[in-house]
Amino acid sequence: MRRVAVTGMGMICALGNDVSECWSALRDGRSAIQRMELVDASLLRFQNAAEVRGFLPTQHFAEDKCVQLDRFTQFALVAAREAIRDAGLGDALTGVSTRRLDPALAEQTAIITGSCTGGQTSEDQQFVELYGKKSGRVHPLTIPRTMANAAASHISMEFGITGPAFTISTACSSANHAIGEAFCMVRDGRAEMAIAGGSEAPFSLGMLKAWEAMRVVAPDTCRPFSKDRQGMILGEGAAMLALEPLEAAKARGAKVHGEIVGFGMSSDAFHLTRPSAEGAARAMRAALEDAGIDPAAIGYINAHGTGTPQNDATESEATHQVFGRAGHLAVSSTKSMHGHALGAAGALEAVATLLALREGFLPPTANYNTPDPQCDLDVVPNHGRSVPLEYALSNSFAFGGLNAVLAFRRSS
Repeated sequence: MRRVAVTGMGMICALGNDVSECWSALRDGRSAIQRMELVDASLLRFQNAAEVRGFLPTQHFAEDKCVQLDRFTQFALVAAREAIRDAGLGDALTGVSTRRLDPALAEQTAIITGSCTGGQTSEDQQFVELYGKKSGRVHPLTIPRTMANAAASHISMEFGITGPAFTISTACSSANHAIGEAFCMVRDGRAEMAIAGGSEAPFSLGMLKAWEAMRVVAPDTCRPFSKDRQGMILGEGAAMLALEPLEAAKARGAKVHGEIVGFGMSSDAFHLTRPSAEGAARAMRAALEDAGIDPAAIGYINAHGTGTPQNDATESEATHQVFGRAGHLAVSSTKSMHGHALGAAGALEAVATLLALREGFLPPTANYNTPDPQCDLDVVPNHGRSVPLEYALSNSFAFGGLNAVLAFRRSS
């Protein structure tokens, strides 16, 4: 089996419009949670969200292209462009205007994206037309805009990638499942390169009303692992990784941000919305076993850390199950800054974890006030810290009891 390098990263979320901007905010512990603007907050019990501010589609796409793309697909394309550019594939492009990869590389490249809700904004707009305004008809591009695989398909078409392309939808584990499957394909020789990640744009009134009904959204902000936490805060955005065999990356002189070394999955078989410590622990153990590393080698965990009372306590218990009394192990939740981006969350957090390894710096858990005996971990409260790291995990645990954990190694 081949070692798998991450040679490209792209990211857009509430923290910024590219990896550099997002990492600057993560390092500083700056939360991007503010009063929402995309939807009338007065219609909801909660008013705050982690939105991508000031995003103008026409700065990234021609006007006729904007009509074809839901917001979640726009985010995915912006992140994929940055990841491919960052991977140093400029020499493989046959034209600036088309951005198409060399056919030989394109045929051996996979695209795997994750999304929980797909084109939710477009769908909700057409429901308003049909049921609210009684128009009797919807936009002819409604299906192409709403389908969850739209992001993968548009990445494929923009770059001329003709290898396997598909989308995984496993709620909040979608991106980790997508990246994990891409890792396996490259490691096993089923692909010579992969573009993988997740994208999400859930800010429509119908979707927010559904989350309101679940009573899991905080009235103020996201405070993972803090005793006074009251719930999650929804976010949006996208992140994409470019993966390739380590030896191939070295041969072409590509910079290597880090390696993916393991992928673990499990299902709770327990409850649709309540997490299971045993299920989470199984996924973490599976990632460690797949990577062939001892739990003691892990220096950092980017936690699922949603800020809900039950999730954070359950994840803390699972961490103790895997690592013993893990009070010494640094565990932070970057959702405290970029919100919970659902099917894109794991991709945003994968970039954060890779940067933590590369830079030897742990992003903090922001908005933290009070220790909770049920979350007795080193949660890197409020201020990041410089720590040399070799290995890290990134956790995603989804509704439906679907768990996906990625193991990363710092580039040597």
